[in-house]
Amino acid sequence: MSRAQVGTLLADRRRNAYAGWLLVVFLGTVVAGNVLDGELLWAGFVTGMLVLAVLPPVAHRNWTVMLPWEVLAMAALPVIGRSFATVELTGDLATYLSVAALALVVAVELHVFTSVRMTYGFAIVFVVVTTMATAGTWAITRWSLDVVLGTQFLLEQGADPDVVHDDLMIEFVYSTMAGVVAGVVFELYFRRRARLEERLAAEVDDLL
Repeated sequence: MSRAQVGTLLADRRRNAYAGWLLVVFLGTVVAGNVLDGELLWAGFVTGMLVLAVLPPVAHRNWTVMLPWEVLAMAALPVIGRSFATVELTGDLATYLSVAALALVVAVELHVFTSVRMTYGFAIVFVVVTTMATAGTWAITRWSLDVVLGTQFLLEQGADPDVVHDDLMIEFVYSTMAGVVAGVVFELYFRRRARLEERLAAEVDDLL
């Protein structure tokens, strides 16, 4: 590789890192805002996304080893939607997409920063199943907090149990649909546009 190519590679990595860290700062601001507003459950969810975002640079001890900024942007968009939602439907839709985005981030990190290599078909299935598992964990967390602490994240006071059950099933369906969309995005992004193995994997190998 020529010196000019090395310089271009380093410049691309730094630009990606700058954009990635700006998105990390935004997610941190969302967490702080939700804590101040008393939205602790949503703050915890976004914190999980934030931890996943900073995991690669922390693990490799290099601030430039970041997720592709486009992936972080896709993960941040639903957070933006929910943070500025004016109607409940918009907020709920953003939540479903956020769950799928979290699964997408996990899939990208495994594919780019570890020795795991997924076929595109398996990647779609992985993102869908991970989305469903995350949605289930999200529901159990809310139910547990309602039972133990008396919150009303899921079990609202006076709500018909059948209605709560139906709403939860609809939520699972929507989350699964969002997971399918995220899985297709993963496939299209990796195969036809970004070619991330060429753009980032070699850089990571040089840093190990």
